[in-house]
This record gives sequence, structure tokens and C-alpha cells, in this order.
Amino acid sequence: MSKPSLFIILLGLCLIACTSTKQNSSADENKALHGTYRIALIPKGTTHSYWLAVHAGAEKAAQELGVELIWQGPQKEDDKQGQIHTVQHFTSQSVNAIVLAPIDVHALAPSVASASRQHIPVIIIDSDLDSQDFHSFIATNNKLAGKLCAKRLCELLEGKGKVAMLRYHEGSASAMAREDGFLEGLKEYGPSIELVSSNHYAGVTIEKSVHASLNLLNSCSQLDGIFTPTELTTQGMLQALEMRGKAGQVKFVGFDSNTTLLDALKKDKLHGLAIQDPFKMGYEGVKTAIAILKNQPFEKHIDTGIIIVTKENLNDPMVTELLNTNLNRWLKE
Repeated sequence: MSKPSLFIILLGLCLIACTSTKQNSSADENKALHGTYRIALIPKGTTHSYWLAVHAGAEKAAQELGVELIWQGPQKEDDKQGQIHTVQHFTSQSVNAIVLAPIDVHALAPSVASASRQHIPVIIIDSDLDSQDFHSFIATNNKLAGKLCAKRLCELLEGKGKVAMLRYHEGSASAMAREDGFLEGLKEYGPSIELVSSNHYAGVTIEKSVHASLNLLNSCSQLDGIFTPTELTTQGMLQALEMRGKAGQVKFVGFDSNTTLLDALKKDKLHGLAIQDPFKMGYEGVKTAIAILKNQPFEKHIDTGIIIVTKENLNDPMVTELLNTNLNRWLKE
């Protein structure tokens, strides 16, 4: 090998080592300044019970690992600019890592790229991002979850009838994957079932969700089944069905859980709920961030699982454990 070639190889190795050292040095300097690693967790929203579970799981990991967790996010799940500003704020504050549930599959990509350039690792949870600048993706297999919801609804309808889907909000990767999965599952498990509506969007507030649900019910005079892909859309549709006196008459499969939805499941107003594990998402998000900062092995993709909960399996041990996680234990001031 010639001397110039050897020189180029050695120079390249030196540059790689310097880049790695710079990232580790930045994390170590920040840790030294604040006494511990500082992890920012930025959810899509802060008002729904789902995000409380994410927060609790993250707090559990933070307490176990002895790190500081900073929780901040928009109230409404359509506030893209608010979430972008939050990511930019924490990037400028040089937190050690960011755990992010992006509101929009595209809009948050530039801010995540900026954090990456500042050597701040980003872990994406709950909903995918169209970017190559994050380290790990931790979420439900949302397309599979949508297919399982379709399977449940097709079984309830015995393969016949008219079905509608109320979409969530444009740009939400997790909801879009569930919706695509449902449509794919409907073709597979219920080829004779007629899809009469799939173009209504609920929006990101309960008021908008109820209004969109009422519009859908008004436009479809005869419905045998309904699918909703989020906690908000499920609760909005439930209220609309109750207002129209149709709760329990239409086979209804939704997503996520809270006390209202579980009560409706017990009363046969809902016939299936796809239950995620948001606690695990928050927990694994913080654990993965610390593993990256400490140059330890970590998973590039973690599937946090899905269970279709029905009235019949509501008391199964696995379901009970998932639904009865003590969030207050980890969210105490």
C-alpha cells in the first residue's frame, strides 16, 4: 500500500473517532453541568389518558436509572407548530436526548434533523416519522392492529353488512397505519362486507369528534358496523351513537381505553377495543435513550404489542394487568 493511501485511511479513521468523541463529550459535558442525564419527552398531547400512561412509564424508567425527565408537549394533537417549537427549544437547551411522539409524519423531520446535528439522539415513540435522523422507533404495530380490528368486526358481522370507518386526523402516521390496516383486513376477512364511508375525519378535540360522528351517522342511514382508530374518535363516536339512540345496535370496534370506553364495553355498547401499551412505550423510550448515551446495545425497533379486548376476555390476567397499571405511583409530585 502506498504512503498516500495509508495516510488517507488513517485520516478517515481519525475523523470518525473525533465525531464519536464529540457526541459523547457533549453528552458528558451536559451531564456534568446538571448532575445527571436530562431526557426530554415530547408527546403529541397532554390531555388524554393515553399520554398519562406514556408519562408514567417514562417516569418509572427515569427513577430506576437516576436521570431527569422533562415532560412537555402541546395540549391539542394538531398543534404541529407548538411541537416543533418544543423540539427546537430542547435542542437549544442541549438536553442529552429527546423522546418524541411526532404529531405529523413529515412536519417534525427538520427539527429532528437539527437535533441530530447537535449530537442529541432522538427516539421516536408511538407514531412514525419520515426521517433517517432518529436512533430507535418504539411503537405498536399499527397496521397489524388495524387488521385485527377488521377481523374482530367481520367476525361480529358474520361476514355481511355495511361498515363505516371514522378517520382521525391527516398526518398522524399511527392512525393512518391503523386505517390502512383496517381497510386491508376488511378485504381479507370480509370480502362481502360493504364499506359505505371512509372519508370522514374526526379532528383532535372531543367536540369535533362528536360532530364528525353525527355527520357520518346522518349520511349513512343504515350501518351494521363501525371502526374508529383512536381513543378520541372512539369516545366521540360512542357519544354520537348514544345521542342517536343507536349505542349497542351497531357493532362497534375502537381503539385505546379509558373508564368510559371500558364501561361501554361491559354494557355491549362497544364490542372490541384494540389496547396498546403506552406505559411500555414511555418506559422503553427513556431506557433506550440512556443506553444510546452510554454506548450500550439498544434495539432499533421495539414492538410494544397489541391486544383486542372484548367483554369476554376483559378479566383475563394479561388484559387485567395491562388495564390496571398504577399510573399515580409514578406521577406523584
